Amino acid sequence: MKSNDTLLKLRRFEVNEKQQKIAEIEMMIVDFRRMADDLSHQIRVEEEACNIRDVNHFAYPTYAKAARQRRDNLLASIGDLEAKLAEARAELAESNEELKKSELVEERSLIEHDRSHAGPHALAVPLGLMQTLANRTLGS
Repeated sequence: MKSNDTLLKLRRFEVNEKQQKIAEIEMMIVDFRRMADDLSHQIRVEEEACNIRDVNHFAYPTYAKAARQRRDNLLASIGDLEAKLAEARAELAESNEELKKSELVEERSLIEHDRSHAGPHALAVPLGLMQTLANRTLGS
């Protein structure tokens, strides 16, 4: 019974860790999008100031070129993070399933433990409960 408890704690810890990882990735994506939007705004301001929008023009502002490169790098990083986010969500779903299985095993262990210590009347209550559940299921 102690090993089931330890396994259950481990599964809960894994789920918690994966939830935190997802939250961190989501926060990074939001931050990167905000920075990319800020850079886009700065690029527009710089282009309007010199009235040149062609990146290949010889007089295109150096700052705007650098800002474009940083923005493009951020957008690429966002794409990578979104892939990691999808993977992390799949891992979380898998960990949640494992947690549910462990909780069911723990619940069954507790029921078995209660039955073994309850004596000869232990089967009467679960049997009556099972009959009630069967009647509800069949009646539905």
